[in-house]
Amino acid sequence: MSKKPAVKKPVVPAMFTKNPPSTTNKDTETMKENIPKPDRLVPWVEKYRPKKVSDVAYQDEVVAVLTKCLAGSDFPNLLFYGPPGTGKTSTILAAAHELFGPQLFRDRLMELNSSDERGINVIREKVKKFAQFSVIATRTDGVYCPPFKLIILDECDSMTKAAQAALRRTMERESKTTRFCLICNYISRIIDPITSRCAKFRFKPLSSSIIEQRLQAICNNENVQCETEAIVELVKCTEGDMRKAVTFLQSVARFRTNVTITADDVHEITGVIPDTVIESLYQVCHSSSYEKLAATVKNVLLEGYAAHQLLLQLHEYILSQMALGNEQKAIIFEKAAIVDGCLLDGADEYLQMMDFLCTVMHQLCRS
Repeated sequence: MSKKPAVKKPVVPAMFTKNPPSTTNKDTETMKENIPKPDRLVPWVEKYRPKKVSDVAYQDEVVAVLTKCLAGSDFPNLLFYGPPGTGKTSTILAAAHELFGPQLFRDRLMELNSSDERGINVIREKVKKFAQFSVIATRTDGVYCPPFKLIILDECDSMTKAAQAALRRTMERESKTTRFCLICNYISRIIDPITSRCAKFRFKPLSSSIIEQRLQAICNNENVQCETEAIVELVKCTEGDMRKAVTFLQSVARFRTNVTITADDVHEITGVIPDTVIESLYQVCHSSSYEKLAATVKNVLLEGYAAHQLLLQLHEYILSQMALGNEQKAIIFEKAAIVDGCLLDGADEYLQMMDFLCTVMHQLCRS
């Protein structure tokens, strides 16, 4: 009998065998070290939020009062009001961190803002239930801690009147165990019984120099190259809103990576319309030609510029024109208010801008 030819078994790589060669701990550690760790993308608004009350910028009166409250045991109910982006929420969060420490911060604090349901049922159930719990006056690390909790109601001017009325009674009953901090943009929308039970603090719009210093410090920490003119334009576009300025700076930095940021880059991100476009529209109104005006407005809107932003910048430009009289400006700005309301209601941008600019053309032809 003839012998069958021997069949060679295929060589299987060690990594596919049932018992692959074991790797040592040193090899595993070396492999872990070689794997690049992804950078944690944190919004700069949160990353550079003040950690202490003393870090809050340009609100000297509020910082002085809160510092005394933190040093003593007297901590009243608070009402912060003022324009957005001036540090209202950051201030009370920094105060809560200093009061309760990192261990008790989440247990002692409740924060509700406009994204949450804030009708009368939430006040009666959620807020009231949280306020009724009593707490001890020591922290886990042995440091003294105030024997009360803190409830932050952000943007409380959007609360209903019934919810505010229900909150009034809760603030009185639970004064031994709970403090409230109400934050709003317009204090006139808060009922008088609430305002009379709180210590009121107005947050001023931040000055240009303060915002420029903070933006420059962020640029240095993040290794972002930014021209001085670009920072000035950022401050001008945000109008004292620190949060908006930091957000725009991060957007521009992501948009122009490893490149020096210029004023044109800021205009592109913020949606600000160049001055040459505003001037060209105003000059077309001088021509008394409806056809030229219609073509120019159509081209500007096709460039992607927002009609609301266009209206705001035209308002500022016309206000600075000394050739127009007060009566003519009053007629133009009255039309601007009507057009702004129509735009907010969802009217057609082209028709509304034509309506406004035709009024401007008519007043310019009179002068």
